[in-house]
Amino acid sequence: MAETVDIFWSFRSPYSRLVVPDLLKLRDDYDVDVRFRPVLPLAVRFPESLFDPNDRRAPMYIVRDSMRRGEMLGRPVVYPLSPDPIVQDFATMKVSEDQPYIYRLTELGVEAARRGKGLEFAGAVSAQIFGGVKDWDKGSVLKDAAAGVGLDLAELEAAIADGDHMEEITRNHGALDASGHWGVPTMLFREEPFFGQDRVDTLRWRLEQAGVAKA
Repeated sequence: MAETVDIFWSFRSPYSRLVVPDLLKLRDDYDVDVRFRPVLPLAVRFPESLFDPNDRRAPMYIVRDSMRRGEMLGRPVVYPLSPDPIVQDFATMKVSEDQPYIYRLTELGVEAARRGKGLEFAGAVSAQIFGGVKDWDKGSVLKDAAAGVGLDLAELEAAIADGDHMEEITRNHGALDASGHWGVPTMLFREEPFFGQDRVDTLRWRLEQAGVAKA
């Protein structure tokens, strides 16, 4: 039986965008089931933990670091996002109660995972969000991204319209908390968390230590 690696992932995280190709290769290289478990971003899950609006060092560093990391890997991360997957006032860092994008995206991610294409869908969509595509939420952008990985956006939308997808997202939040971490991307193997896009090599090392078979 294949081992399982859970990946807790957010459509608002640039590092989540960057990790997808590494996880697809991990899945190709090892006899592992990489289980895609999308979560809402910290700004929505824990708005009280947001950055101090008077101290911009942390968000500015994340922007700078994710852009150079994307440049290094050949996976562009372009700001500003148009639109940002969460609605937020960057003057006060306050997150709006009205969130027209992130819930839809995360539920679509759950449905894509149920169809065996969670990682692929996440990679295709996040490449638009973080790739400098203006108005990625309009027109055929998401439809084309879904079609590019063999999914029909209309079918995904119909499935989430009255499905239990938010319940699964809530379970993912609980599983991420129980893993001992809170951020994304976090990979979980045999109850051990590996946080960050740059920790896939460490995860590979652990799979080798555990004797996980090559694919």
